[in-house]
Amino acid sequence: MKGSRPLGLLFLTIFIAMLGLSVLFPVLAPLSVKLGITTAQTTWLSTVYSLAQFLSAPWWGHLSESRGRRPILILGLIGFAVSFGLFGYMAHLGLQGTLQGTPLLIALLGARVAGGLLSSATLPTAQAYIADITPPDKRAGAMGLIGAAFGLGIIFGPAIGGMLSGYGLLVPVFFSAVLALVTALVALKVLPESIHLRPKTDSNKAPVSFLKGEIPVLVVISMLTTLASVGMEQTISFYIQDNLNLSGAQAVRTIAVSLFIFGMVAVAVQGGLIRVLAKKVPQSTLIWVGLAVMGTGMLLMPLMHSFWSITFALCVIGFGSAFISPSISTALSLQVAANQQGSIAGVNSSATALGRMMGPIIAGYLYQYVSHGSPYLFSGVVLLVLLVVSLNNLKLQKAAVTA
Repeated sequence: MKGSRPLGLLFLTIFIAMLGLSVLFPVLAPLSVKLGITTAQTTWLSTVYSLAQFLSAPWWGHLSESRGRRPILILGLIGFAVSFGLFGYMAHLGLQGTLQGTPLLIALLGARVAGGLLSSATLPTAQAYIADITPPDKRAGAMGLIGAAFGLGIIFGPAIGGMLSGYGLLVPVFFSAVLALVTALVALKVLPESIHLRPKTDSNKAPVSFLKGEIPVLVVISMLTTLASVGMEQTISFYIQDNLNLSGAQAVRTIAVSLFIFGMVAVAVQGGLIRVLAKKVPQSTLIWVGLAVMGTGMLLMPLMHSFWSITFALCVIGFGSAFISPSISTALSLQVAANQQGSIAGVNSSATALGRMMGPIIAGYLYQYVSHGSPYLFSGVVLLVLLVVSLNNLKLQKAAVTA
């Protein structure tokens, strides 16, 4: 059986899952105000979600080795739907006044923890599925395609969420739940199991320790580049607004345009350029280029004070970051045997969840208490340090050679 059809279904699954998550971005702040939740408490809703993913992603990836990719992927989507439905219902009780204060906050946090624990099954299982159905020389392109689906979901989700919120602040929440449930039903009907499709030649490899060789370096790079990316995403709206002296609807439109251009650059690289380069260029080189370019974009940002200059720096960051994620996923995949793909994908997802949890905290503190440009200077230095570390520790060959 060819892998093109399952790959297309995985693309759709990841796109819809990220779309369902990101439609909530525009409504969390106004919803929190309506519910009487403080800004700090609102950040807890995101933090506990990422923390739950950090703790559970490796377990889900490992479980997919014995139970199969398909059931774990579907279970993750159903868990996403149920947890978002629960979050919406608790918020509904809060808006009605039935649930208030600390009990309301605990209920919302519980729903977010459940969402993080269950939805974390989706991404590592999808990455392991890709490793099952793609040969090594095409794996980076497939990982890039999934990265593009991830990016497209984040680009279009907030716009859809903003439109749906006009019908009520909870409409995007229940929309996310229904969308995930429909996706799970589609996957249940048309997505085949993949484990029996994976290469037999890898199954005889000796077990690989995740603490040896290049795996720890790759995982650290994955975590810290995610930290840098999320830190930028957390503060860039404030940076644009403060530098251009904008407010209200004008600020929202300007920020949206800049981020849309940034997102499309990243998607174009992951969905197109990576698929071409990965056939000719070693994964290590792609990671080095990504770190150098992304780090340069971060260091440029504090020097930019107009719309187009800020957008240019964002595009440099997006171009570089788009090299890193699929290349790391591919490199990690090529480090382990076929029966360890779910486990290594889970470890990587856990690392990115840790980055998503820490990034906003560090960047927010630097932006508020040090300077508006300090989050980007910090990220730029971190990325260039990672470049030096990776130059000294990554000796990966092209996928076609290591197969």
